[in-house]
Amino acid sequence: MKMVFRWFGEGNDSVSLQHIKQIPAVEGIVWALHDIKVGEVWPLERIQMMKEQADTYHLHLDVVESVNIHESIKLGLDTRDMYIDNYIETLKNLAKIGVKVVCYNFMPVFDWVRTELFRSHPDQSTAMFYEKAKVDQMNPIELVNRIASNKTFTMPGWELDRLETLKELFLAYKYVSENDLRDNLHYFLERVIPVCESLDIKLAIHPDDPPWSIFGLPRIVTTGENLEKITKLVDSPYNGITFCSGALGVNPKNDLIDIIHKCKERIHFAHIRNVLLFENGDFIETSHLTRDGSLPIDEVMKALSDCNFTGYMRPDHGRHIWGEECRPGYGLYDRALGIMYLHGLWDGYQLKKKEEASYVTNS
Repeated sequence: MKMVFRWFGEGNDSVSLQHIKQIPAVEGIVWALHDIKVGEVWPLERIQMMKEQADTYHLHLDVVESVNIHESIKLGLDTRDMYIDNYIETLKNLAKIGVKVVCYNFMPVFDWVRTELFRSHPDQSTAMFYEKAKVDQMNPIELVNRIASNKTFTMPGWELDRLETLKELFLAYKYVSENDLRDNLHYFLERVIPVCESLDIKLAIHPDDPPWSIFGLPRIVTTGENLEKITKLVDSPYNGITFCSGALGVNPKNDLIDIIHKCKERIHFAHIRNVLLFENGDFIETSHLTRDGSLPIDEVMKALSDCNFTGYMRPDHGRHIWGEECRPGYGLYDRALGIMYLHGLWDGYQLKKKEEASYVTNS
């Protein structure tokens, strides 16, 4: 397992590379060029500049999150080939600095949905919160304005230039079924995966967040069964997944441990976070500690250890604690605490495996 830390770049993140370097056992940063519009080619010069910054702190850039997919590709429009060509050019540029994994999602219009960015916990820390009834009753324009009101940092997946044609997008998706969306993903993968194989870059699709339909939009990355279907669309180890405990886990029907064991050969990237689920469908993000939320984070780490996971892992969304002013979900302190907890679990399970193997050998 290789521990990494998401970073949004200088001037767009309250956390510095120097801070990240001081977290024990963090090997690299998870990054993107967030100011490049969706569908445009990432310039090699900009990519190399990012590498120079990371090299200063001896942090690698193996994982990109995300090279986003243009809506024309998801909708299957006539213009999709142009955007797929651009995507391929970006992959070629990323390969020149040694990128190994590209995380992406295939969620229509919205990359993720929350109703509050700073909901208070009883201990006065805050975290991102999802209120199901509010989403069910809310106009999507209102939700856009709510998320976009965070003026301190840009919000990936909610960039205003991506949402300028919101009404038109909703109208276009009115005629797109889940099967249509899956067919469009298949088309994209058939074009891109052979290139990934030649470049030695693995794609890792992220589950829908949350894993159910929002505002009537189709969603196809919601269950373990869906993930297995996607890996079979183009049967290549380069067609992989990002296992996200939080995105999948907010649906209690998703068996996280079963998903890990069934998809273990295709999990190239892991996002680990905990959430507290409520009976009415609401949820709030918590610390990574197993007992603070509803997800079996300890069992998740054991399953990854048992499956000999060798991919990349990062702590996912954390709380905002100790007065830190930061990007929602992406402060330094709680994610650093999360890393130490995850490493403690991982080291314990790895040690136990060694002891068991030694006992068998000596018996």
